[in-house]
Amino acid sequence: MSKWLRLMCPVLFLVLLAACGGGSNSGEQADYDATKKMVVDILKTDDGKKAITEVLSNEEMQQNMALESEIVSQTVSETLVSEKGKEFWTKMFSDPKFVQGFSKVIQDQQKELMKGLMKDAEYQKLMIELYKNPEMMEQMVTVMQGQKYREYLETTINETLNSPVFQAKMSETLLKAAEKMSKEGGGSSGEGSQEGQSESGGGGGQSEDGGQSGEEGGGSSS
Repeated sequence: MSKWLRLMCPVLFLVLLAACGGGSNSGEQADYDATKKMVVDILKTDDGKKAITEVLSNEEMQQNMALESEIVSQTVSETLVSEKGKEFWTKMFSDPKFVQGFSKVIQDQQKELMKGLMKDAEYQKLMIELYKNPEMMEQMVTVMQGQKYREYLETTINETLNSPVFQAKMSETLLKAAEKMSKEGGGSSGEGSQEGQSESGGGGGQSEDGGQSGEEGGGSSS
């Protein structure tokens, strides 16, 4: 009996250790899931979105985020393509405030990217091929004929016309055009008056010649 107890004690001890270890792992997993859920819930709130926007707007944070690490790139890629990642970012970008802040952060980078692409011969070729595609052109025509696009275009035109900058440039252009027209009009009127004077002078000369010829004729008859 004592021999059997000696054999069973180590086995029972190992079973207890495994049970304790399993309980510990399950507890850690539960804490992790609870913490993860809490963080996600916080990020979905207005305060969370505002905090992310402020962090992304920080210059130091932007420099720290510019990391060229394969691990970071791989992790971000895996997170973005995951279903939870897609759902999270879809909700984030559905908020106009977050989109506005995010757009301001990457605005300069987008401009530089577009400038570089516009100068790239391969990109230009792809864009030309894209616009030559009949389906693409048909979709563009459909969009431009749609009511939403017309409303957007009308709003954009009204905003442009009411813009103080546009109004100032328009006034400057009109003033320059008026000055140019007045100068051209003054020059043409001056030329016209000179031509009139020269014609009147020529007529006077012809009348004088006629008078002289008449006098000569009278003298010869006498």
